[in-house]
Amino acid sequence: MATSLESPSTRIEGDFLFLFGNDLARMDLMRRFYFLGSIILALLIAASGCKSPVPQGNITDDLGRTVQIKGIPQRIVSLSPSNTEIVYALGLEDRLIGVTTYCNYPPEAQKKLQVSGYSTVDVEKVVSLQPDLILADSIHKTEVIPALEKLGIPVIGIVAPSLDQLLADIELVGKISGKQNAASVLVASLKQRITAVKEKTAGASKPRVFFVTWHDPLWTVGRGSMIDDLIVRAGGSNMASDLKANQTIDLETAIQRNPEVIVVLSSMGDQAVSYNFLKNEPRFQATDALKNNRVYQVDSDIFGRTTPRTIDALEELAKLIHPELYK
Repeated sequence: MATSLESPSTRIEGDFLFLFGNDLARMDLMRRFYFLGSIILALLIAASGCKSPVPQGNITDDLGRTVQIKGIPQRIVSLSPSNTEIVYALGLEDRLIGVTTYCNYPPEAQKKLQVSGYSTVDVEKVVSLQPDLILADSIHKTEVIPALEKLGIPVIGIVAPSLDQLLADIELVGKISGKQNAASVLVASLKQRITAVKEKTAGASKPRVFFVTWHDPLWTVGRGSMIDDLIVRAGGSNMASDLKANQTIDLETAIQRNPEVIVVLSSMGDQAVSYNFLKNEPRFQATDALKNNRVYQVDSDIFGRTTPRTIDALEELAKLIHPELYK
């Protein structure tokens, strides 16, 4: 039995000597194994926290379709500018092998191989790239998606009519691609910005907003649209909320509803065709928006796409509707 041990440290060592038959070499070996095992365990825990599990099974996309996912995709084709922006936002650009001719953001996207327009898709060219995931839009639902599905290529339809759905789509793409952590961080950041706008405009008046997407004839956006959601969240009242998502409106009706704020999408190539029409149309001069010089043009890429930059659109819209709150 160990005796005359003079300090706590030597007592502990004496216990080890007793347990291991007073074999100092064995005690030292056990200490080394314990230390090495701790390091390995820590590394395994860290690795499990950084890696997302390989997705397996079925998911439901925004078009209500059931799509089977067999693993993390390595070759992605995007058939819309919105989807391309989401891919880049999640750091998946190295896997992006094909885009559309309209994919201009971020600028690096223009260097990717262009496989389609927006509504027109060269299916043979897409298939020749051997993608293992295609991100499509609602415009592709009738012809393009069925054609690609027949060839056994997973196609995910992404259509976000609201900010909540946009955040869910970012998380969905993150889950499918093994980028769940990146998606969670991005979504958390976007939610903070959305909340900041809500708090900023809380209690403020809700001016009547007329959002114009084209002028000949007048096109606007009603209920069930991303723009409608943005107007409400930015502290305004959508003058066309009783209409469908994208619909024409009579000039006389628009004037009669007397918008207080008019927001106009930039025309093709950032031209101000529609904006100039609204500013110069004599019959609009009687509206509160024209009287108070509250007609604004906004970037069609930022306001016309559903991407992380849609939060930029929300913040800009809040400033246009409530400039008094952002002085």
